[in-house]
Amino acid sequence: MAITKEKVLSALGEVIDPDLKKDLVTLGMIEDIAITDKKVSFKVVLTTPACPLKEIIKNDCLKAIEKHLGSDVEADIDMTSRVTTIRDNSPVLPQVKNIIAVASGKGGVGKSTVTANLAVALKNEGAKVGVIDADIFGPSIPTMFNCEKEQPSVREVNGKNLLQPLEQYGIQLMSIGFLAPPDQAVVWRGPMASSAFRQFFTDTEWGELDYLLIDLPPGTSDIHLTLVQTVPVTGAVIVTTPQKVAISDAQKGLAMFKQPQINVPVLGIVENMAYFTPEELPDNKYHIFGEGGGRKFAEINNVPFIGEIPLVMGIRESGDSGYPVTMKDSPVADDFRALARSLAQEVAIRNAKQDKTKIVELK
Repeated sequence: MAITKEKVLSALGEVIDPDLKKDLVTLGMIEDIAITDKKVSFKVVLTTPACPLKEIIKNDCLKAIEKHLGSDVEADIDMTSRVTTIRDNSPVLPQVKNIIAVASGKGGVGKSTVTANLAVALKNEGAKVGVIDADIFGPSIPTMFNCEKEQPSVREVNGKNLLQPLEQYGIQLMSIGFLAPPDQAVVWRGPMASSAFRQFFTDTEWGELDYLLIDLPPGTSDIHLTLVQTVPVTGAVIVTTPQKVAISDAQKGLAMFKQPQINVPVLGIVENMAYFTPEELPDNKYHIFGEGGGRKFAEINNVPFIGEIPLVMGIRESGDSGYPVTMKDSPVADDFRALARSLAQEVAIRNAKQDKTKIVELK
């Protein structure tokens, strides 16, 4: 019995994407089918290179081919990806597929640390990633990426001077810390800070990115409103620690994105400093700030809980040295990798099932 393209598609039509709940053929994820005697080759185009279900989907495809075409048929599957987007052809950041706000209710919960390591983890999975440090008054990203003394260049594009993001560890970066001396305070009123932040979108040449992470300042401020009024945000990640006072403030941050006039999807909750683990006792967990607060917070608000990160000295040391811990091999680096895959998964689900985010027009 001859193998045909139609028979291959029929077989793969039984393979269901666990997240999107539809078969791969209907979703348009099967491409470049080639048949030579008893060998079938094709591409499975995933929605993100950081897909945590990559091996499950591949094995399901192999089983479907064997079931419907025979055990003597060899299947050569190229697992590739094309990051999805819900953005239209906006003049601002036209080549950026997903803009993700990383927010918190209060300071000191490790939001910048989470942002930096998420960026590295997504990049290491094969994604094109950028970071905007939106904390105008307390920028941390230059330190965490060991480029405090660097300054962005300027390039003329179509008669307009555009800032060029710095590149470190394969990640595009922009921060007010690159534009002001590191030992001087930025003393600006809200409109000045918002104007500077807006330039990171309108006057910066970002190029093509799969994910642009926005490291927001604590609370709910002019910067947050400027973000949602300037670009359509794919979704927000809320970072908190387990204790009650942090959860209380995180609730306010989450509530801002859920306001009807803003309406930015919350992609998930990250619980940072979930427990303390001494390096010499890696199997011991001490819940210094309480236990399970972030998970309960996610459940109450009916949003995904996408990961917990322990409190270990290596994270702090790596941040201070400007070499994010996810660039190393360690258990906590694995935690950040798992967090990045969960985030990419939630972005893909959001893009498949929810409406486009609109730029906010507040009166």
